Amino acid sequence: MSILKRLAGQTALYGLSSMLGRALNFLLVPFYTSVLLVGEFGVFTEMYAYVAFLNVVYLFGMETTYFRYANKDQLKEKEVFQVTQTFVCALALLLSGTFIILAKPIANALDYPNQSRYIVWLALIMGVDAIAAIPFARLRQENKAAWFAFVKLTNIGLNIFFNIFFLVFCKGISEGLFLPEYKELINRFYHSSRDIEYVFIANFLANAAVLLLLVKEFRGFRFRWNTEMMQSMIWYAFPLMLMGLAGQVNEVLDRILLKPLLPDGFYPGLSKEVVLGIYGGCYKLSMFMTLAIQSFRYAADPFFFSKAQDKNAPAVFARVMNWFVVVCCFMFLMISVYVAPIGELLLRKELFSSGLAVVPVLLLANLFLGVYYNLSIWYKITDKTYWGTWIGVGGALFTIFGNILLIPLLGYMGAAYTTLACYFLMALISYRVGHKYFPVPYDIAAIVMLVGSSVLLIMISRYVNTGNFWLNQLVCLIFPMAYLLLVVYLKKIRFGKVQ
Repeated sequence: MSILKRLAGQTALYGLSSMLGRALNFLLVPFYTSVLLVGEFGVFTEMYAYVAFLNVVYLFGMETTYFRYANKDQLKEKEVFQVTQTFVCALALLLSGTFIILAKPIANALDYPNQSRYIVWLALIMGVDAIAAIPFARLRQENKAAWFAFVKLTNIGLNIFFNIFFLVFCKGISEGLFLPEYKELINRFYHSSRDIEYVFIANFLANAAVLLLLVKEFRGFRFRWNTEMMQSMIWYAFPLMLMGLAGQVNEVLDRILLKPLLPDGFYPGLSKEVVLGIYGGCYKLSMFMTLAIQSFRYAADPFFFSKAQDKNAPAVFARVMNWFVVVCCFMFLMISVYVAPIGELLLRKELFSSGLAVVPVLLLANLFLGVYYNLSIWYKITDKTYWGTWIGVGGALFTIFGNILLIPLLGYMGAAYTTLACYFLMALISYRVGHKYFPVPYDIAAIVMLVGSSVLLIMISRYVNTGNFWLNQLVCLIFPMAYLLLVVYLKKIRFGKVQ
């Protein structure tokens, strides 16, 4: 079996769990947009934006560090696992304990007075997530993609179950809609004014259950502090952590800055919480691309490290990039062409449709982010992770200033354009610098043709208007078909074959 087919197989297994999992999670998008007010969805969006930052600190780059050290000497994998897991557990206990103790002042600082419970639940969620991260990495290292998929899907299924339990079942009983004989019992722990809090509780319960399914991955685990190994790991991981923080600036800072930077009355008749809810909801649609990238990364990280010493590695990496861009451009095209019906299906309040214009921009931004992740292997396998830090920090600074400049002028479209420009520049810089240290013969002309044709087809599709909704959708099939013909042409004349 060719190495690319093997990578594709692993990606398919991880992708199946991620895609099915995200598909199940996407069921929560219409669910949340039905049971929560748009402003409440804005609160949900903002709180999880902060969580995204902190998750990076909790993990401290130890996931990639585990792969690096486990592949250096596979006979020492057990010791590497114990040391990395010890560090992550200790850090998680320290950070979550601090947030719980300081929950009230933190809630006040975030302008959520009397909602310190939000902080407590989120601290518990982040702590459990961190403790489970290295065992999940171990499953990937051992190529146990099927069990990885099962555990991930179980986590998502439980999260959906607990959300429905609290926000439908308990809420219905509490409001006297059904099963009145259980109303007194339910009201002992359920309060209808805390819908957002129950979203957090559901997340925590589902994540805690995952630890039980990962018991085997903790086999032989003992808290171990190998000072020499730990120092080396921290030196390797710290730039990755900084890079991760910079990446989260690019990923979620717009949802944190949108409220304070948006001028009053920019969107007449809408509060800033509602505007943030609209942007957050439409941002969810761009996560289809993020899903594909994450699925690829689950398989690609260990694959790239294992092939790093192969003399054919550069050619293999170039071919992987070709097909990665082919698939992602197809997704970008399909979702953008059909964004209106997709938005209507997943975002259950009409108000969200006003923000759908950001979706193609964010999809393209995430496509370039995926290209950057492909390119970033050069500094990981050459141990020049500081370059990733510099590029990430540069992107973060660009994001900060871009949002400060464009949000007051363009609203959430300014945030979307900033994200697109940032990821494009990061990919470009990584390519130019990486070519010096680890040259890879990427087919830049083919990549430009794929991305450019996708953008052009999407722009043309905007002019399709037959006067009939269903006929419009049928006519729009022309655009993905034209793209696939281009792929066939490029495969025939440009894409090399690497076994």
